[in-house]
Formats: sequence, C-alpha cells, structure tokens
Amino acid sequence: MDALPQLHLGDGAPVLPVGQGTWFLGDDPARRDEEIATLRTGVELGLALVDTAEMYGAGRSEELVGEAIAPIRDQVYLVSKVLPSNASEQGTVKACEESLGRLGTDWIDLYLLHWPGPYPLEDTIRGFESLKSRGLIGDWGVSNFDTEDLRMLPVPPAANQVLYNPASRGIEYDLLPAQREAQQPIPVMAYSPIGQGELLDHPVLRDIARQLGASVAQLLIAWSIRNPGVIALPKASQVSHVRDNARALELQLGPEHTERIDAAFPAPQTKIPLEVI
Repeated sequence: MDALPQLHLGDGAPVLPVGQGTWFLGDDPARRDEEIATLRTGVELGLALVDTAEMYGAGRSEELVGEAIAPIRDQVYLVSKVLPSNASEQGTVKACEESLGRLGTDWIDLYLLHWPGPYPLEDTIRGFESLKSRGLIGDWGVSNFDTEDLRMLPVPPAANQVLYNPASRGIEYDLLPAQREAQQPIPVMAYSPIGQGELLDHPVLRDIARQLGASVAQLLIAWSIRNPGVIALPKASQVSHVRDNARALELQLGPEHTERIDAAFPAPQTKIPLEVI
C-alpha cells in the first residue's frame, strides 16, 4: 500500500488526514473508561490529532482528553480552542493556561479561536503570540471563519476548522479554494464529517458503501479528505468506531462514487453563508 498522505498544520509535525473529535466526550462518567480507551486506540492507529475545546462540556472534554493522552503525550498532536468571549489579549492567555491545567500538559500543539467574536483579532493574535513565545502553544489558528473573516486576519492562521460533509459543502464555492490558493495554503479541519448521524441511513450513501465493502462512516470520512489539504475530525466514543474511522484512510473513491454523491448532494453554485453547529 502507498504511504498515506500527511498534512502540516503550521510548523507542527505532519499528521494523517483523519484525527479525532471530542465534542460531547467526558459528559457521561459511566462511559469515561471506554472513551479514554477509544482515544488511546485512535492514537495507536495513527489518528494522532486530538481536537477539543474549553467549551466542550465546560472543560470536561479537556479533562478526559488529558487523562487519555497522559501516558502518550509525545505521540499526540493536541488541538484546543478559546471561546470568543475569552479572546481578549489577556483573556486568551488566561484561557489557555486554564486549558493546559485541565489537559494536564505543558503545551498545546495548535490553539484556535473557536469563532469570530467581540474582541479585535489583533488582540487575540497578540495573546496567541505571547503563548507561542512562552512555548505554551506550538501554533495558532481559527475555527468557523468564512472567507471574509479570513481576510480580516493580518497573518494567515495555521488552519481553519469548519463544518464539512456532503450535506454541508458550502465551503467548496469560495472558502476551500481561497484557503488552497493562498500564498501560504491554509489547511481545512473538517468537523462533523459524518454529520450528526443523519447521513448514516441515506440510501445512496449506503449503496455506495456496500459496493466498496465499507461502512457509511468510512465513506463519508474518505469523501471529506478526497482532496489534499483537508483533515477530517470524526468523533468516536467506542473502540470499534475509532477502528472503523481509521480504516477510512485506506478507502479509495473512484469518479463513479463521487459523481453519485454529487448527484445526491449537489455542490454549491453560489455563495452560501458558512454553516455552523
């Protein structure tokens, strides 16, 4: 098998184009051990990028992630996010320090502004750069930024995390091309690549997956990373699910598959406001 493609997010170490999302992980104490085992298994399978945020479960996700990665921290590319309401210059620094405490680590590889907010972006970036100079973060980026939002940034971010799946492909009209064609290309981090479960029973997707001998989740993940510059962030709360997600890296979609998906979920022909969940 050919070597799997890797992406660089900023100046960080290369990662495979499938990572692990953690929204809603850590909310149920009864599932904690299984969720920790799932995250560790994902890292063992090469899904080294683990994405979390201070917002997720009001910090519970970060605490779970911290426990999960403690024995394997050097193998993990860790991403977290600051809430816009905290993203003043000093607030960004304080929020990051608190996230580091919950995560039980000395550094976050990539720290994102969760969405555009009330503070001037220059203030947030000064906070990011302060954290970077202290070695508390490796790089910084943004999340839920549309094309015009990106243009407001004085320097390009290491990545932009946005919603992307066949039912939410508005970014293909202008945002995705703009990020690819930038003087310094900006990788896309695709959250909810399998939607929130509503796509798993779609008849066209089920038929294509059956033809490929794959699950619908694998098909959706493979679709989201079919072009360079995109890393998918599916969430898994069971070991069997993260194993399934990892196998999407080996799934090859042909033109006949993508054409059927295009017919069922047409690509945008005009600008669509950025979708956010």
